[in-house]
Amino acid sequence: MSKLAHITNFVQLTATVGTAGQPKADEFANVAAAGYDVVINLAMADSEHALSNEGTLVTSLGMTYIHLPVNFKTPRPADVARFIRLMRGLEDQTSVSNIFVHCVVNFRVSAFMYHYLKLEKGYSDAAARSPMFEKWAPYMDEVWANLLSWTREDIFG
Repeated sequence: MSKLAHITNFVQLTATVGTAGQPKADEFANVAAAGYDVVINLAMADSEHALSNEGTLVTSLGMTYIHLPVNFKTPRPADVARFIRLMRGLEDQTSVSNIFVHCVVNFRVSAFMYHYLKLEKGYSDAAARSPMFEKWAPYMDEVWANLLSWTREDIFG
């Protein structure tokens, strides 16, 4: 069993992108050992189980750390656009081979990756959906259901 399987809601979503909820401090060594070059954190700095030293911890393990905090109660089209532009830029860099994206429980990330995979990578609706959507469906509120319906024009204006 992969050591990453112990991280909350870990999903290897594509060949180069893994997603998860908030890793514990000691789990970032496993993220680095699995070959991830970049860690993107979409959770707020004051979210549940947030690590105040996450950036320092991640960079000490040789990975790049990027924090794009997104308020779970009020995600904005600009947040999704910023994430898509970031992912586009990272995947264009030859020095980056694997990206680990997390939030608190892998709901926010799943929604943002859904748009990235559909709009940038041309995935079908079904292929862009993380297995996390099944877990999230009973709890998804109107804000996030609406976000999933956003079009390219909604996101990029």
